[in-house]
Amino acid sequence: MASTTTHPQNGAGKAAVAVPDDVRTTRPQRNAADTNGAASKKRDALLDNAKFLLILLVFIGHAIEPVTDTRVANAVYFWIYLFHMPAFVLICGYLSRSFDGSGRRIDKLLTTVVAPYFIFWGIYALQSLSVGRDLPDGPLQPLWLTWFLAALFVWRLTVPLWNRIRWPFAVSLGVSFLGGLVVTGDVLGVSRILSLLPFFVAGLLIEQRHLDFLKSTWVRVWGVGVVLVTAAMSYVYLEQLSREWVYWRESLIDRDLDILPVGIPGRVVFLVLAFALTAAVLSLTPRRTTWFTRLGALTMYVFLLHGLVLRIAEQFGWHEFCNDFFGAHGALVVNTVLAVAFTFVLCSPWVRAATRWAVEPKVDWFLRPGRDQHPDRPAYPAPKG
Repeated sequence: MASTTTHPQNGAGKAAVAVPDDVRTTRPQRNAADTNGAASKKRDALLDNAKFLLILLVFIGHAIEPVTDTRVANAVYFWIYLFHMPAFVLICGYLSRSFDGSGRRIDKLLTTVVAPYFIFWGIYALQSLSVGRDLPDGPLQPLWLTWFLAALFVWRLTVPLWNRIRWPFAVSLGVSFLGGLVVTGDVLGVSRILSLLPFFVAGLLIEQRHLDFLKSTWVRVWGVGVVLVTAAMSYVYLEQLSREWVYWRESLIDRDLDILPVGIPGRVVFLVLAFALTAAVLSLTPRRTTWFTRLGALTMYVFLLHGLVLRIAEQFGWHEFCNDFFGAHGALVVNTVLAVAFTFVLCSPWVRAATRWAVEPKVDWFLRPGRDQHPDRPAYPAPKG
C-alpha cells in the first residue's frame, strides 16, 4: 500500500502511492510486443474505485462518531461499520494472492506495513500524550487505527498457508469462531485478526469470474436491495445493539457474552451482513475509469493521516462547537462534508510530499543486502555433518 508507482490511466506521469508490488491493484495482460512473454500490468478500475469509496466511508465513520447523539446519526454510523472494514480486508486479501514469502515480498512487507506501523504508533502516541490520553502498554499493542497494519502484517504472512490447505475458507471460519471463545488480549489486536480472517481468506479465493458475476443486472438490483434493507435495519433495530459487534475488537469471552444463544449466532449474523454488503457495494461500484479512480491508489495516505486531523480537531474542541453551533443533525452533515473534503486534501501532491517519509519510509538501511539475487542459493546454510 505504499510503493511509488505511476498511474497509467491519468497520463500525467505523476507518482502515485499504490499497494506493494506483490499486491498491486493490477490485472496481468499479455503484451504481444514482448518477446519474452512477460505480462504487462494495468490497474483495475473497479478495485481502485472501491478502495477510494471505502476510504471515504472510513473517514466519514470516524468523523461522525463523536456526533452520533441522534438516531439518524447513530444508524448511519452503525451501517458504515457493518461492512467498510470487512470490505477493505477482502480487497486486501484479493491483492495479496501473489505473496509467496520470498525475500523480495518480505522486504516489501517490512517497508510498506511494518515500518509505517511503528512510525504512526509513535506519532499517535505523542498526540495522545499531549492531551493526557491513556496509551497501550507498548508498541505491540496497536494504537487506534494502527491495528489494521498489524493485522495486515499477520494476514499476509499466512498467505502461503492458505494457498496450501484444502477448504481454506471453511478453516478460516472455524478459526474466527474459535477465536471468539478465548481471551485474546491486546497484543497485535489478535481479536480483530481472527474475527476478520474469513474476509481476507475470501479475498484470496476470489477470481476474476467472481468479480464479473457481480456486474450482472440482477446482482446489482439485489445489491441495491441489500443496501436499502440494511440501512433500514440500522435505523430501526441494529443501532440499538452494542457497537462491539461491528468493531470486531473483542472476543465473545472478552465481552462476557453467552456463547449460546447470543454469541455464536450473533457472530454468524454480522459475518453474513458484512459479506452481503461487501458484495452489494462491489456490484454497485463503477467499473470504468472515473475522475476519482486514480485516488484509489492513495488510500494509505488517507487512512494513516486522517486520524491526526480528527484527533487535532477534537483537541481544539471542534465537536462541542459543532454541536452547539449547528445542532445535532447539522453537526452530522457538516462533519460528513468535511470528511469528504479532507479526503481529497490528504490525497493532494503537497500532503503526500510532506508526509512520504512516514507513509513510505525508506528503510533499506535496515534490510540485509542481496536478497533474492541468487535464487539457487539456499535460504539457510545446510547443516554440517
